[in-house]
Amino acid sequence: MTKEYDVVVIGSGPAGYTAAIRCAQLGYKTACVEKWLDAKEKTVYGGTCLNVGCIPSKALLDSSHKFVEAQSHFEVHGISVGKVSIDVPAMVARKDKIVNQLTSGIKGLFTANKVDGVAGTAKVTAVGKVIVTAHDGSEEEFAAKHIIIAAGSVPIDIPPTPIDHQTIVDSTGALDFQEVPKRLGVIGAGVIGLELGSVWARLGAEVTVLEALEDFLPMVDKQISKEALKIITKQGLNVKMGARVTGSKLSKTGKKSVTVEYSTKDGEQKQVFDKLIVAVGRRPYTEALLDPSVGVELDQRGFIKVDDQCATNIPGIYAVGDVVRGPMLAHKGMEEGVMVAERLADKKTQVNYDLVPSVIYTHPEVAWIGKNEEELKAEGVDYNVGVFPFVANGRALAANDSDGMVKLIADASTDRILGCHIIGASAADLIQQVVIAMEFSASAEDIGLTMFAHPALSEAVHEAALAANGHAIHIGNRKRRKK
Repeated sequence: MTKEYDVVVIGSGPAGYTAAIRCAQLGYKTACVEKWLDAKEKTVYGGTCLNVGCIPSKALLDSSHKFVEAQSHFEVHGISVGKVSIDVPAMVARKDKIVNQLTSGIKGLFTANKVDGVAGTAKVTAVGKVIVTAHDGSEEEFAAKHIIIAAGSVPIDIPPTPIDHQTIVDSTGALDFQEVPKRLGVIGAGVIGLELGSVWARLGAEVTVLEALEDFLPMVDKQISKEALKIITKQGLNVKMGARVTGSKLSKTGKKSVTVEYSTKDGEQKQVFDKLIVAVGRRPYTEALLDPSVGVELDQRGFIKVDDQCATNIPGIYAVGDVVRGPMLAHKGMEEGVMVAERLADKKTQVNYDLVPSVIYTHPEVAWIGKNEEELKAEGVDYNVGVFPFVANGRALAANDSDGMVKLIADASTDRILGCHIIGASAADLIQQVVIAMEFSASAEDIGLTMFAHPALSEAVHEAALAANGHAIHIGNRKRRKK
């Protein structure tokens, strides 16, 4: 018997559950299909982000940061705590408790909004038709006026280092170590690699990060990425740029380890690790998701092609989140889910893809929005720059957390803010002030004329905006580039 719905959403990650809830709020009869199972083989919602991504990694990052604070930084405040130890299983159990709380929360939101959760693996077999294969192998057919695909993404595997889920793990496995590895290798110096490497380095692991690219964090403003590399290296991460992994060999005797082979400009190298994390990126999960007869177009990398409103080339089928173009970020997917739901209801809404904030949750955090200097130089834009270091911020000094800076870039002619780049404590929260300002086309002067609470970390944003026009009170600098 075919079950009929107005909307069927495939995937319950941030993009999917948000789309499903908003559709239901708008009066559509909605079902959300999820294949994710927990250790007890029960369906859980939240996708990668809540289960093995954003949330659990941040839980471990916060726990490990508190360990470092207690171990090394309390003394400056006059606090003596004696020898500090870490109970890794307890830390991981806390992480799991947070995950369970949030995934259960989505189940509650589905119930409250009358979204039908469906367990199983979905496949779009025709326009308006979805077949769901339950975990026992049985199939059920769903008919829907609209289908929203939010199937998410999975870690990329590379042939030189096949995952064995014990010694060689992906980002998921790196969240469940039960002890601190003495020698930890991380392949990939991107967001995931740096965050996971930071967790275990803080807890005592000797961490080596192997990155094939020559430039560190090439998507980040060069001044900020240079500062980030300096701080991360000081914290104990050994980042090797231009290191292309060519092979690996697991030990056959004794305690398990892996020998990683990689090439650099100095020739072939080898290094032995007790654990190896492969964090070279993620790819869209679109295999076996769409019957070819449906005709939904994919690009060469497997992403579903969509327009600016996330509509595919087939009427009635939409795609959001990690399966479509753009950064694989939970907040971007959530906004796309809401946009599609409201478009179905003929509401006028549009995601502003020029203002998608990005964050790396190391400590200090790295966050950015808009254009960086390198992009503006390439475009020939005349701009002003204001930089303010946290070492001149009273709140940062009081908290003994003064690494980093705020860098704000404004158009030299109009003073309109073109971008902001922050490395420092609470950068993820500070950047949002500038995102809001840019959404309303604010100028650096607008921020400069706005009153900020004192003492607060956000004053660094205020001073950077003032510095862009040469008006910084406490410190800062200004530079200008002409076409």
